[in-house]
Amino acid sequence: MSMTEPGTKPGTEPRTARSIPDQPGFCDACAQRTRDLHRAAERSGILRAVFAGRADRLGYASLLRNLLAVYQTLEAALDRASGHPVLGLLPRAGIDRTPAIAADLEVLCGPDWRALALLPAGAGYARHIATLGRGDPERLLAHAYVRYLGDLNGGQILARRLEVSLGPRASALSFHRFPASADPADLRACYRAALDRAGAELADPAAVIEEAAAAFAWNIALSDAVAAALPPADPAPPAPAAGP
Repeated sequence: MSMTEPGTKPGTEPRTARSIPDQPGFCDACAQRTRDLHRAAERSGILRAVFAGRADRLGYASLLRNLLAVYQTLEAALDRASGHPVLGLLPRAGIDRTPAIAADLEVLCGPDWRALALLPAGAGYARHIATLGRGDPERLLAHAYVRYLGDLNGGQILARRLEVSLGPRASALSFHRFPASADPADLRACYRAALDRAGAELADPAAVIEEAAAAFAWNIALSDAVAAALPPADPAPPAPAAGP
């Protein structure tokens, strides 16, 4: 008696879970979609200077000031969505960055950090996240992927570059530290697994993966805007005239 599944032609293998190629998880799918954008972000505006170890106090503080608005909006939206079947799967303890960014701004600029400009690119990025939170909250998963998983990965490289370029103000790196976890690699793995679990529950994964690309575009625009808003660097002093 044939052991093929109903509707399967004799002599062919039934399609079992083992014989169907694995689909990439949410994080891998986002990484594939945004690979080129990720490289572009690292080469953009103020981030290029940070990665090169050339970011000064004002440039980095301006970036943080604008990211503060983004994280405040994202974290408020995730708070409101704590019971959401997708977003509620994301851990929050030790992940939120708003208090750390505010602390770093105090170290960099003192209370005067509030006078730093919230640029249109930063305000627009925050507004976009707020709009998603009200109307399409599942897309916030893409912003959690780009921001928090980025902080747990490349953010650690940025911290090492900033330790050099900030000099005496290198203590202003709370943004890149996660003291709630004794093992940053373990926290990164746990958060990635949570993103993949949440991604498996999405009603429209393709739309959320596209939102990850949009999130990178917002980050590139912000990085370029911060660099463009900085005052020009002081020109190098003229070389001394050659002797007779």
